[in-house]
Amino acid sequence: MMKARILICDDEEGIRRYLQKMFLAKEYDVETFADGTSLLARLEGGTDGDADILLQDVRMPDMDGIEVLQRVKRLRPTLPVVVMTAFGTIDAAVEAIKLGAYDYVTKPFPKEKILGLLENALQLDLLMKENRVLKEELSRPDTPDNIIFTSEKFRKVYELTVQVAASDANILVLGESGTGKELIAGAVHYNSTRRGKRFLSINCAALSDTLLESQLFGHVRGAFTGAITTQKGLLEEADGGTLFLDEIGDVSAAVQAKLLRVIQEREFIPVGATKARSVDIRFVAATNKDLAKEVEAGRFREDLYYRLNVITIALPPLRERREDIEPLASHFLAKYARRIRKDIRGFTPEALQSLECYRWPGNVRELENVIERAAILTRGDLVTPDVLPIRPRDDVSPRRPDNLLVSLEEMEREHIERVLRQTGFHKSRSAEILGISRKTLDRKIAEYALAMPGQAGGAAMEN
Repeated sequence: MMKARILICDDEEGIRRYLQKMFLAKEYDVETFADGTSLLARLEGGTDGDADILLQDVRMPDMDGIEVLQRVKRLRPTLPVVVMTAFGTIDAAVEAIKLGAYDYVTKPFPKEKILGLLENALQLDLLMKENRVLKEELSRPDTPDNIIFTSEKFRKVYELTVQVAASDANILVLGESGTGKELIAGAVHYNSTRRGKRFLSINCAALSDTLLESQLFGHVRGAFTGAITTQKGLLEEADGGTLFLDEIGDVSAAVQAKLLRVIQEREFIPVGATKARSVDIRFVAATNKDLAKEVEAGRFREDLYYRLNVITIALPPLRERREDIEPLASHFLAKYARRIRKDIRGFTPEALQSLECYRWPGNVRELENVIERAAILTRGDLVTPDVLPIRPRDDVSPRRPDNLLVSLEEMEREHIERVLRQTGFHKSRSAEILGISRKTLDRKIAEYALAMPGQAGGAAMEN
């Protein structure tokens, strides 16, 4: 973890040395300043290593401590400042707190008191930084700044996305799990005339029919056991905006029929209600299934399929756009290093080669999970191959040569089996990593006849 950097500003050399020795013993990075002028020059200059906290005397000869504090807060509004004061200048310390100082400590101060105060201030600063980062990530729209790509193949996908966003047609996004279907759906919304309204999403495969219907259509009080209040559904919440229906291929026939009515009639009836409500929504649906085959097999309504599939956007898997692996990995590394306060500059050439040579059956979602793990385990300033849970044996099966083409089904089977093994065959955790519901994972385990520990004749182990 990155060491906290502490700035100390006090005109008394003895105080500076005492605090510096104390903080260095705790393995903090420390910089000392004898006056406010040199401190402000440091902050204005933006020299290497940003500050995490400032300990500042309230009385200094060259510049009043209150004036220094005011200028510090203009330069670094979020920098925590602890004011040091003599007994006779407590009023000035109180004034400093009014101006934004975190707290004050009276000289002479015990070692335990100043360390405790410092650790509390740093912990609060860490929480505030994490909160700011999360708010920025949540508020960032899905624009080219947030959808990372350099490959020609994905550039064409994004250009198509922007082009069709200008229309109001429903869109079907196709692609393997983890290819970024929700990001593309968000890009459709934020590049459309509906951008001022809400963009909402729901994973249809993760919910039972009853819960999915309630989430989509809402319900009135008393509609079913436990419905003690009336609740708006996503259709009403997304009115005027865009609703993203992820894993639409897993929706039951009953819910398919109700969705078809919404799209055709532009109205819906909440669960338990009798009166229809008008709604204006653009639908973006996504699936990793071949819906045309699902229609042929009678598992998906043909009329709903054509209502949703006005425009199709097909996302390429990550293995078909390897130019995007490095920029994506760098983006995720910066994101998670910032969250856990680590100073990680990038990847060793060997680590980068491992990333680029891996097949990524779980696509961008798997890459993000791998980089998050690497950020946590990395001890230096570069990610090395030993913290990457990918190896040539994971990528290439010894049962076939490198140049032999394999089916998507075989790749999916291998990937699911590998994730299950890595999680100790914990199905809920595996489903989360794979980005699918527990129900879908159970179906895949049965479909591919995957052996589970302790099972007899293919029965799935519960966990």
